[in-house]
Amino acid sequence: MIKVIFLGFGNVNSHLLKTLYKTNKVVVKQAFNRNFIKMISPFENIPFTDDISKIEDADIYIIGIPDDAISSFSESLSFQNKLVVHTSGGAAMNVLSSKNRRGIFYPLQTFSKHREVDFKNIPICIEAENSKDLEILHSLGRLISENVVEISSEKRAKLHLAAVFVNNFVNHLYEIGSEILKDEDLPFEMLKPLIAETASKIESLSPKNAQTGPARRNDKKTIEKHLHLLEGSPYKKIYELFTEQLNHNYGKEL
Repeated sequence: MIKVIFLGFGNVNSHLLKTLYKTNKVVVKQAFNRNFIKMISPFENIPFTDDISKIEDADIYIIGIPDDAISSFSESLSFQNKLVVHTSGGAAMNVLSSKNRRGIFYPLQTFSKHREVDFKNIPICIEAENSKDLEILHSLGRLISENVVEISSEKRAKLHLAAVFVNNFVNHLYEIGSEILKDEDLPFEMLKPLIAETASKIESLSPKNAQTGPARRNDKKTIEKHLHLLEGSPYKKIYELFTEQLNHNYGKEL
């Protein structure tokens, strides 16, 4: 049995705790958070503390807090020579205090507190300073995912950057689309079949080959019309930047 303690209880750690708790090869010994968290069924029996001095002994300590707090928090831990990992996509392994054995356990997914996710196909990116700890992280990852990947901090940073483009920025574009429709009393639901088909296409096509639209085909009249409709809008600049980039990427093919 792998004994795990969760340090911080944001979106990532709350989902990891619930998933690992359901396996029969992990003991969730404790959850720490600076603010009190009320555990709901069936997790109410997991010991909780908001006192950093009362953190218990475990095989792995998983830190799930904002990136800029990881370094100072890991330094404040009272124990030494334990396997301490964080779940950040963008922070390097060496931001963790060197007084403990350092590692990474990064699930590449977007997490919202009240939306369940299936970890089975989620890539779990791991890194450690020695082979023994790496194998422990492999074992932990394989309990919940079929896709456990060893990856360096440098490559993980680029992976996280790519994830921001395809997830966070794309979601912001959904928000822009929603606001444009809202101004015309049109429901965002009208775009959902289009969004679903666009996402589905990359299962069989590369993003480059799946690209369509007025900028892709250099449809100047449609582009000019859209820019006219966006006159005075803060989103006009975004439209212009995307159009310019797509023209640059595909202009030679036209």
